[in-house]
Amino acid sequence: MAPNTLTLDISGMTCAGCARRVEKSLQSLDGTETARVNFASGKAYLIGAELDQDAALKAVQSVGYSAEPSDGTHRSHSDETRNSARKRLILAMILALPVFISEMGGHIVPSFHHWQMMTFGHGNLLIFQFILTTAVLFGPGLAFITKGIPLLLRGSPNMDTLVALGSLSAWGYSSVVLFAPTLIPLSARHVYFEAAAVIVTLILLGRWLEDRAKSRAGTAIEKLMDHMPDTATVLIDGKPKEIPAAALQVGDLISLKPGSRAPADGIVISGRSDMDEAMLTGEPLPVSKAEGDPVTGGTINGSGALVIRASQVGSATLLSQIVRTVEEAQAAVLPVQSMADKVVQIFVPAVLAISALTFLGWYLLGPEPQLSHALIAMVSVLIIACPCAMGLAVPMSIMVGTGRGAELGVLFAKGDALQRLQDVSTVAFDKTGTLTLGKPHIAETHVAKGISETQALALAASAEHQSEHPIAEAFKTATRDVELPQAQDVKATVGLGLSATIDDQRISIGSLGFARELGLPLQSFETEISKALSLGRTVVFMANETTVIAIFELEDQLKAEAAPIISQLSALGLNTVLISGDRPEAADHVATQVGIMRAFGSVLPTEKAQKVKELQAEFGNVAFVGDGINDAPALSQADVGIAMGNGTDIALESADVVLTTGDLRKLLTAMTISKATMRNIRQNLFWAFGYNTVLIPVAAGVFYAWLGWQLSPMLGAGAMAMSSLFVVMNALRLRQLAPNQEGIA
Repeated sequence: MAPNTLTLDISGMTCAGCARRVEKSLQSLDGTETARVNFASGKAYLIGAELDQDAALKAVQSVGYSAEPSDGTHRSHSDETRNSARKRLILAMILALPVFISEMGGHIVPSFHHWQMMTFGHGNLLIFQFILTTAVLFGPGLAFITKGIPLLLRGSPNMDTLVALGSLSAWGYSSVVLFAPTLIPLSARHVYFEAAAVIVTLILLGRWLEDRAKSRAGTAIEKLMDHMPDTATVLIDGKPKEIPAAALQVGDLISLKPGSRAPADGIVISGRSDMDEAMLTGEPLPVSKAEGDPVTGGTINGSGALVIRASQVGSATLLSQIVRTVEEAQAAVLPVQSMADKVVQIFVPAVLAISALTFLGWYLLGPEPQLSHALIAMVSVLIIACPCAMGLAVPMSIMVGTGRGAELGVLFAKGDALQRLQDVSTVAFDKTGTLTLGKPHIAETHVAKGISETQALALAASAEHQSEHPIAEAFKTATRDVELPQAQDVKATVGLGLSATIDDQRISIGSLGFARELGLPLQSFETEISKALSLGRTVVFMANETTVIAIFELEDQLKAEAAPIISQLSALGLNTVLISGDRPEAADHVATQVGIMRAFGSVLPTEKAQKVKELQAEFGNVAFVGDGINDAPALSQADVGIAMGNGTDIALESADVVLTTGDLRKLLTAMTISKATMRNIRQNLFWAFGYNTVLIPVAAGVFYAWLGWQLSPMLGAGAMAMSSLFVVMNALRLRQLAPNQEGIA
């Protein structure tokens, strides 16, 4: 029984710790096998035999967040979230700015300070600051308190806890100085209302900038969804009628005018045109479409008019499946992220302990006024140590990298393939449909005396004209511009060949076994046949009633990019191997042509997985590239299974990475994205960990005795916001990634 899936949209998460808390709650539900929460996209993904949606929603609410079932479409990070953050920021700025000007302006410009004292009086000025700061903390900053403090009481503090404790400490201390000054030593009666107000405002600014940047990370998915039109023109009793695209049903006849987008997947019923499939494949050249050809929803019709019959609509379309695949990949936990998560998990409690020790150290050992110094140092540690940058480092890079991959025709069906692909040492290939086009063509023709190659091909194509066998298609293709004689009395012998009467002579065509069965001598072509078989080619004979008059050598046509791609992989030090179900001679011949050093032929589907296992034992991590049903076991066995988009459904389902076309160059694109994304993740982690490692001691005042450094809480808040923003902006650089631009070395 296949497991069920449930996707939820989560609201209220402010850091990676929030995501882990929600994930842990969902994972504990009965029937849940796997729960993944992506802080960057705000989505939770549950997999299990029996999933209770109501229980899942309550589990999210029980840890302080809200959730709703996802509608199956991509939800931008989004306008609602950004607008809410923007409103809170504007209100906080309006309230905090007078406090900041009043306090800091007086320090910078003495005459301004004197003017305030003369005009308002010292006491009134402090009351004014108290009122505005209180409004900031319990207005736009209230979420920090309502989320952070309860989590602290539950023993699972997060970033909101640090902000709440820092700002409340500064505000509470200042309030005591203002309203009960006798409780504080005279030398320590300083107020920090501006610090509390500005800290909250700066962090709200950082959240808003972060939300804006994170929303840009999802634009690759949004762009894909934008390709789907809102309306469709359907034919009802032959007459066109415009309806909402959401109302389409399987079987509807859809009229596609020149320049319009297909609103669903379908099959061409009538008409001929070229379709722009760049949004799906990344390829700029349009693809010709005629009766019987498939059309993908979202692609653009060219200059011709088409009528298609809808085969997949709504969330069942290929485009919707791609979006779901990418979103699920973005929720994956990479091995490198597990390490970061473990650090973050103990980081906040450690920061609380450090801030407490910092306060005690300054209060007991610091210079006068000890209490003020202790408060400043404690608040600075709480604010600057926010682990938000660490929590964002990995998911942001995954989100942008997989989104860019989708734009370039590479789908990371499993997000952890991003990391595993960069560690691959060997790439194994299937042959037919992967390195070759899967369509045999006539490589050479040998004829007896009295007949030309053109005549021989025309006779063969005429005899095969009504056959749909791939070999028949090769003859038809070779004689596309030749006028063919009429074949009559065609009789096929299944699995061997056929006979037909053409121009009053009986012609037989088929395999060498068929020739032997008919008692036809092959000695005159013995040399050619032996050479062709040694190259792995398929030999087809053609004879009249008594004599073999022609021999045709057929072979699968190599993809034009196959040899250059193998050359590039070898140049990077990767081992390349061919594993094929075809004859060993054919496998060896193709391997030689493209530059693969080792080839295995006559390998059964179940044996392909065993071959991959042997390669893993010999070389380490192995990627397998294939496209057919027979490749599914090998794709599953490989460390990274890579399926060609022109392959079968079962191959695609078994793969970790899907190349949306049969173009092998997408393999290099996938490797480029993998290496660039992992490099980006390492940069983010280095910055995030380095930032906290360096600045926490500065905030704690470790260098005060030697260098006189003591970090202001306001500067700490600004630095913390910039750290998170740096991580997000660095991840966004992946949006500019072009195939091979970054290189894959």
